[in-house]
This record gives sequence, structure tokens and C-alpha cells, in this order.
Amino acid sequence: MLAPHLIQLIERHWEEISNRLIAAIRQHPDMEQLSQRPEVDIKEWCQSILEDLGYLISAPKREEVKRRFEVLGRTRFEENIPLHEAVLRFHLLKDKIVEFVHEQGFPMTSLELYAEEELEHRIGQFFDALVYRLVRGYEDAMKRAKLLAS
Repeated sequence: MLAPHLIQLIERHWEEISNRLIAAIRQHPDMEQLSQRPEVDIKEWCQSILEDLGYLISAPKREEVKRRFEVLGRTRFEENIPLHEAVLRFHLLKDKIVEFVHEQGFPMTSLELYAEEELEHRIGQFFDALVYRLVRGYEDAMKRAKLLAS
């Protein structure tokens, strides 16, 4: 049982979560390339995920979602973003979402607490699937680049 009010809260507050992510990226020592990206690029990336989070969480196995994140992987390769940074950004975003939900401090019944835990679990599964698709797209782009270079 997912808590629709928590998903809607995340979707409505995407900008606050993206600001937290931007701060984390700018401060992280392993984000040399992405920390140099314009703030608007990071915000748009967050917005594209967070505003549709309810749909995306319920559809991680759909072909359109798979393709979307494989394309993102190819794009990151073409932009010369190291793969570890592209993956780390997903992990940081997931952490910022969970942190945001925990900070809301809603009084919870045991059922609501279960729903929050279920949301956390589903977000974890969703981001695991996204990272896999990102890596697949990145690797495909690398293979094509090597073929073209030879």
C-alpha cells in the first residue's frame, strides 16, 4: 500500500528536493563534472523525475521508462560525464527524497508508518532499476563510440 499523499508531497515539492540535491552535488568530492553543470540543468533533470514520480514508480518495467533512462545514459556518455557521477547523482537524489519525507514529521498511525516504509522500499527498487538502465545506455554508447573509432 503506497501512500499517495506522500508521493503527491514529493511531486509538489520537487524544487525543494532539487535544491537539496544541487547543494549535495556541489559539495560532493566525487562530482567533479556534474558539480560544474548549470543549476538549471540539474533542476530540469530533477523535475522530469520528481513531477512524474507516482507514474514512474508504478511503471519501472514499461518499455518507455526503460528507454528513457537508457537514453539518459547515452546522453551522459556523449556529454563526457563519468559513469560513476551519473550513478552517484541517482543515489543522492534517492537519499534527498527519503530525507525529505522523513523530515515532514507527520503524526503516523502504524498503517501510515507501513505506507511510508513501503514508499521507501519502492523508491529504492525504482532507483535500482533506473541505475541499471542508465548503465546499459552508457555502455551501449561506449561500444558504439569504440566501433566508430576503429
